[in-house]
Amino acid sequence: MKKGKKVISLVLSCALVVSMFTGCGSKKNNNNNTAEKTTTEATTEAKEDAADTATTETSGEKTKLRWAVWDIAATTYYQPLIDAYVAKNPNVEIEMVDLGSQDYMTALATQLAGNDTNLDVVCVKDIPGYTNLVSKNVLEPVDTTNLDLTQYGGITDQIKINDQIYALPFRSDFWVLFYNKDIFDAAGVDYPTNDMTFEQYDELARKVTKTDLGSEVYGAHYHTWRSAVQLFGILDGKNSIIGGNYDFLKSYYEMVLNEQKDGVCQDYATLKTSSLHYSGAFAQGNVAMMNMGSWFIPTLIEKIKSGEYTDIKNWGIVKYPHAEGVEPGSTLATITSLAVTSASKNKEVATDFMNFVCGAEGADVIAATGTFPAIKTDSVVSAIASMEGFPTDAESAEALKTANTYLEMPVSDKSAEIETILNDGHDYIMTETMTIDEGIAYMNEEVGKILK
Repeated sequence: MKKGKKVISLVLSCALVVSMFTGCGSKKNNNNNTAEKTTTEATTEAKEDAADTATTETSGEKTKLRWAVWDIAATTYYQPLIDAYVAKNPNVEIEMVDLGSQDYMTALATQLAGNDTNLDVVCVKDIPGYTNLVSKNVLEPVDTTNLDLTQYGGITDQIKINDQIYALPFRSDFWVLFYNKDIFDAAGVDYPTNDMTFEQYDELARKVTKTDLGSEVYGAHYHTWRSAVQLFGILDGKNSIIGGNYDFLKSYYEMVLNEQKDGVCQDYATLKTSSLHYSGAFAQGNVAMMNMGSWFIPTLIEKIKSGEYTDIKNWGIVKYPHAEGVEPGSTLATITSLAVTSASKNKEVATDFMNFVCGAEGADVIAATGTFPAIKTDSVVSAIASMEGFPTDAESAEALKTANTYLEMPVSDKSAEIETILNDGHDYIMTETMTIDEGIAYMNEEVGKILK
């Protein structure tokens, strides 16, 4: 120790002893100061530090985080998450900043464009927006050293950019198979199960189909989104929706078009023309099975409870059908994530809050509001399954447990362009403007141009 510092230590022994016992002192960063301080300068600084410590203790000053979100009034889980975290960390204050739902990611990118932003934690709404923010270097890389990423069902591997993730999922809706129990009961056919191949699913749909004019029963229903058919093909984990080769889609288009021809499902062109919403189709009570996202569960419960849906009362869910050899419970997902900004002045606390919200404790809080968190622990499944109006059968509760989960649209700076081509190709095939082979060739060629 230098002589000057020994003198300082003696002169300020009282202040330093207080600092040691309180643990609240805050030393200023002197790494960039190459000149040795004089005894007077050092003494003045030490006095200022001691005064700062006393002020902090007296005022009880808290660390304040600003969290960018959308639709505070319509979102049930924001405040419960804050309340649960602050209960464990009373020295932290969290302020929500509502950027609105319309063009949220654009508004967020604008907010983060300058390093003078005072946002610490941000919700990331979609994958294209996530890719954009990472490219702008405005998100802090996630330290995964002490995190169990396996609890996210493989999603975190799919959002890596240059082998690094910049956000953690805290919400995740996933696709399941909804079914009308009354239709199966009337036909004397066993309900769908949580372990069905596509062949078994197709056979089951055909068993309950009725084509009598005026009393039709459709064994299956496919909404007009391309994802309702195309994403069957990526459940094996071998194929990618942005890979550039779509030959793997052929068997799934063959199954759906044959069902369409035989009256097992409604005609795609008619659905497009009438703009029939998937909820309206299922609510009519003549659809036996429908593949759709878990986001439909609370809507279905509420509409039945309010009396708006009178033709569908006894329903259930099972896991998605799968190809031969694919693990049951493999499914598709959309995610909402949380990230720490690069410009945050409170990165350590912001990271702790992110880990809490996106971890098992946060998942329990989210599930208690009837929303699906990214982590599906036993307590989360129990909370969702115990909601009033949720089916009481064991199979429906088991369907909430997912296996391999794949993003509907993976991370790519070309995802928007690819999406347009795939939508067009799907439309051409389903309206039979092109044959299946022609539609797939179109997608292969046009997406190939984008990738090049």
